[in-house]
Amino acid sequence: MDHTLIKIRIENINFFYGGVQALKDVSIDVPLHAVTVFFGPAGGGKTTLLRLINRLNDMVDNIKLSGHVWLDGQDIYAPGTNVPRLRRRIGMVFALPLPLPGTIRENVIYGPKLAGIRQQARLDELTESSLRQAALWDEVKDRLNTPANQLSGGQQQRLCIARSLALEPEVLLLDEPTSGLDPVSTAKVEQSLLELKQRYTIIIVPHNVQQGARIADYAGFFLMGELIEAGAGRDVFTRPRNKQTEDYVTGRFG
Repeated sequence: MDHTLIKIRIENINFFYGGVQALKDVSIDVPLHAVTVFFGPAGGGKTTLLRLINRLNDMVDNIKLSGHVWLDGQDIYAPGTNVPRLRRRIGMVFALPLPLPGTIRENVIYGPKLAGIRQQARLDELTESSLRQAALWDEVKDRLNTPANQLSGGQQQRLCIARSLALEPEVLLLDEPTSGLDPVSTAKVEQSLLELKQRYTIIIVPHNVQQGARIADYAGFFLMGELIEAGAGRDVFTRPRNKQTEDYVTGRFG
C-alpha cells in the first residue's frame, strides 16, 4: 500500500483485559478515504480494536496496552494527547442506535453546540449537511422538531451516523451498525457509507460476511485476537491466501 495514503497505522498492538489477552501483536494499515472492514467470529478482537482507535478503552479498569496507533503519523497514545479533540476527529457509531432525548435537530447539533458552535446559520448548515450525508434528510426535513425516538430503527441508526458527522470527523468507526435493521434500511446505510468514503476514512465491523464483501475496499480477518489476513477486500473475500480465512468466508466455520 502507498504509504502516503495511510490514514491510520496500527502497529504491534497487544491488549489485555485483566489477565485475558484480547489482541495479540496486531498490525494493520487503514487507507485514507476507503471502507476498511474488520471481520471474523465473535470474540476475535474487532470491537476492542475499534474502541482502541478512539481511546474508549481508557474508561475500562485493569487493562494493559502495548504497541502504537498512529493517526496521520501521530501516536494517539502519546503522553499529552488531547483525547476529547481526538474523539472529535474519530467518530464512533454503535450497533444499537441510541438517539438522545429531544428532537431530530437537537440530536444532530448536540455535539457542535458542546464544541462551542453557537451561530444558528452554522448549526442549520451542519444539520442539513449531516442528515444529507447520512441519507436521512429527505425523510425528515419537514419534521426536524419532532422527537428523535419517533423515528424507525433504521432512521435512528442513520441519525446516529449524522450525529457523528456533525462534528466533521476525519474517521468514522462503525460497530455492526446494521445488526438490528431490516434489509431496506441496511441497504440505505451501506449506500451512504459508499458515498461517505469520498470524504471520510471508514472502519466498520460488518453485520455478516456478505455485508463485508459488499462494501470492503480493504479488509482484515480476525480470529481469537489475532489478525490472520489483511488485504484488498476483493482478494480477502474471494481468493483468501489463508485457509482459516477461506473456511470462514465460505461458511465452513463461524
